[in-house]
Amino acid sequence: MKLGLGTVQFGLDYGIANRDGQTSLSEAAAILEFAETRGIEILDTAASYGCSEEILGQLLPHQHSFSIVTKTPIFRKSAITDEDAETLELTFLRSLQRLRHPKVYGLLMHHASDLLAEGGWRLFERMLSLQQRGFISRVGVSVYSAREIDEILSRYQCDLIQAPINVFDQRLLADGHLQRLKQKGIEIHARSIFLQGLLLMNPKTLPPYFDRFRPCFEKYHAYLKQQSLSPAGAALGFALRSSGADAVIYGVNTLEQLRELCHTECAINPQDFLAFAIDDPALVDPSNWRLVS
Repeated sequence: MKLGLGTVQFGLDYGIANRDGQTSLSEAAAILEFAETRGIEILDTAASYGCSEEILGQLLPHQHSFSIVTKTPIFRKSAITDEDAETLELTFLRSLQRLRHPKVYGLLMHHASDLLAEGGWRLFERMLSLQQRGFISRVGVSVYSAREIDEILSRYQCDLIQAPINVFDQRLLADGHLQRLKQKGIEIHARSIFLQGLLLMNPKTLPPYFDRFRPCFEKYHAYLKQQSLSPAGAALGFALRSSGADAVIYGVNTLEQLRELCHTECAINPQDFLAFAIDDPALVDPSNWRLVS
């Protein structure tokens, strides 16, 4: 299984548990250098991740061992036009310029709903055109739910699907969707393994929005303490051992966090974590969070 580094923190102040803000340029350089020495193979970025692509383009040497996956713009329209398809291509070509790369490993539709909108086929056909012209090796989509997977696969042939998998969000494991994707030969990248850092937080410091879920967090952290497991190591261990994914993507804000993760992955039994699964989009889908700053 491959490991991947999410780079949204390079371009934005991202993550509910992030107390450090956007990663500095020098820290990003140190993270990338260390990541390559530790065999991390994938860099996950997006045009909408602030200046993440520019940072990668500035810091990555001409020769490196990473495979880069980036994403399309987010359209949020009920009907997709030819102009939108043109925007997709122009944005992607600008991504290549920012990355200072002639091609990338993968291009993902950032929001599956854009492919499911009326005329969404225009976007996918443009992605396929970019692939056929040699700019992309794998074309796919980032999804949030089993329904999106079913609807996408009923219309399109994807090479790569990025999906959320973590200790609380075990929906795609429980219903067999990940197994079916594997059977179809679709590459799977597991993301959100820390649930934007929520799984790493002390339950006492959770924002008020999560009050009704606080007992779930307290139960989980009590179990980790009983088993002498670190929150980060347990979350990473669960994603690596339960999902069957081809790659596990995680983000860090500092080199120290990455060093810790590389040394603290816990040898856990995924079956022991089944009791912590929560099938409630109000918790496991960050787009539903209503946080007051």
